[in-house]
Amino acid sequence: MSGRPSTGVPILRLGDVLLTGLLNELDDKAALAFTHELTERVSADGARGVLIDISRLEIIDSFVARTLMELTMMARLLGARVIVAGMRPPVAITLVELGIELVGVETALNAEQGMAVLGWHQSPQPPEGAHRDSTR
Repeated sequence: MSGRPSTGVPILRLGDVLLTGLLNELDDKAALAFTHELTERVSADGARGVLIDISRLEIIDSFVARTLMELTMMARLLGARVIVAGMRPPVAITLVELGIELVGVETALNAEQGMAVLGWHQSPQPPEGAHRDSTR
């Protein structure tokens, strides 16, 4: 067992992209642990992209905003592109009202669009009951 605290935030690997998310329950200590854990994973996994889904985040403060900016800069230094996806309108409004700019942070409307920006595309699914003819 390592000496660093666990955030309890899952970090999934999809090829060379890491997928994770932020929850409202993330306090300052957990946010720092999350940053450390995610940057370690970017390096260890050789990730070229990171998608952070914040669609479950209902509020944001200046500390979390700064954490997102710092995480983006750290990942960029390690060779990965970060997309923050799923920002709710109240979170966007709060950032503007507080005068907080997420400098250097790329955003996407939702996780699917964010993954597309990182080079992932959903393949079309055949209609139910359809099958491919393997003969020529």
